Amino acid sequence: MPYTVQHEEADSKGAFFINRDAARVAEMTYSRTNATMIIIDHTEVDDSLRGEGAGRQLLNALVAWARETHTKVLPLCPFAKAQFAKDASLRDVLS
Repeated sequence: MPYTVQHEEADSKGAFFINRDAARVAEMTYSRTNATMIIIDHTEVDDSLRGEGAGRQLLNALVAWARETHTKVLPLCPFAKAQFAKDASLRDVLS
């Protein structure tokens, strides 16, 4: 199911997230190391969304944003790291 993925960044922290009924039900967080690089540090998806591809939608939104902003990505989060390992089409944003 496609979800609306939102993005926020303040100071050196950011997140791509999905809200439902004014509550955050999925998020992928990152830390900015410099103006052109981020580290994906955590992905969490509520049980109500499990198996619906919400985590991958968060990653797809992050990758699209990284391409648009010429930001390099270092995935330390196990979920993100596994997705990059499985899908070579995402790897152009890796640092």
